[in-house]
Amino acid sequence: MEEGILAPVARLDRWLDAILVVLLVTCSARYLLRHDLDGTALLVLAGATLLGAAYLTRRLVADRAAWPYVWIAVVVVLWVALTLAAPSFAWTAVPVAFAVLQVLPFAYAVTVVVVMTAVVSVAWSRITDDLDPTVLIGPVGIALVTVLSYRALEREARSRQALIDELTDAQADLAAAQHRSGALAERTRLSREIHDSVGQGLSSITLLLAAAEQDWDRRPLVARQHVVAAGTAAREGLDEVRRVVRDLAPADLEDDTTGDALPAALERAGATAASHGLDVRVRVHGDPVAVSADVASALVRSTRGALANVVEHAHATRADISLTYLSDEVLLDVRDDGRGFDPTRPGRPDALGDRGRGLDGIRHRAGDLGGSADVESAPGEGTTVSVRFPITAGVSRG
Repeated sequence: MEEGILAPVARLDRWLDAILVVLLVTCSARYLLRHDLDGTALLVLAGATLLGAAYLTRRLVADRAAWPYVWIAVVVVLWVALTLAAPSFAWTAVPVAFAVLQVLPFAYAVTVVVVMTAVVSVAWSRITDDLDPTVLIGPVGIALVTVLSYRALEREARSRQALIDELTDAQADLAAAQHRSGALAERTRLSREIHDSVGQGLSSITLLLAAAEQDWDRRPLVARQHVVAAGTAAREGLDEVRRVVRDLAPADLEDDTTGDALPAALERAGATAASHGLDVRVRVHGDPVAVSADVASALVRSTRGALANVVEHAHATRADISLTYLSDEVLLDVRDDGRGFDPTRPGRPDALGDRGRGLDGIRHRAGDLGGSADVESAPGEGTTVSVRFPITAGVSRG
């Protein structure tokens, strides 16, 4: 069912009920003061009572299909009859007209309000001696302007509500997109950290156990050392998994205020790679300064990832790790003398396998913290992975 142009409001409805009752009582008293209590007066009072009772029943029929139309028709007919019989009851047209605007669609509401206004004019003309056309035309014009104004306000209100609904839907879509983006970013982070941290540890364990198996009979002492080193790597890998899941920096980089922890962590990463037969050298240039735990963690994990690529894919004999502190940034270089590759062809299905994904992870990790990463390589000429961060990168600005 189409709604009226004036939406029902609980507080307004209660006021309309009260106003109608007060007007009916007042008009009835005025009628009795000016007329005798005869049969006509009894009919007028009965009509006023019926009008009031009918008006107050609208909440009972508001949600019953076509019943609101029946209700408004009964109310309007009772009001017309009462007003024509006793023109003083014309004042009750105001709450009745509001009810019409609430129930009937625009075209019908305009017609009914204009007819009610004409009835008021005719009723008052009956008790005056002279015929005054302004008594008819004036109220009808005012009624039309009033209804049209309500129509304009109603359209504006609906337009604003439609805009609010669209904004609400857009906010919901944006929230869902942000949730999906956050989930994707978290999956990317975990994939990157597992590859560069946990993946390197598992590769080390695999290589150490393979070496232990080869030396098991010929050199049992060396084989036992390989097994012990594999167990140590497994424990460190377990701790690293827990830190990755909690998005924490490696334990040795937390609460570092002197800047000494980062070079020491790079030394340990180099020592792990050296256990696979690679000659690793770590050099620090400039005076170490404290960087944020996020940046320090990114540098260590990038080093681990780069060294893991060297051990697994580069067929290199030597790797150099250079950590350089400049006035406004910190720079990390990992160079190897391996077979190199073509960096313009990332993700290709050749013997380098995961190398492209590992380097992409280094780039993404640097970009997430406001830094950058570059790879220089060529077939047969080794590889250099460079990562740089501003000194203030990763620092919370609260």
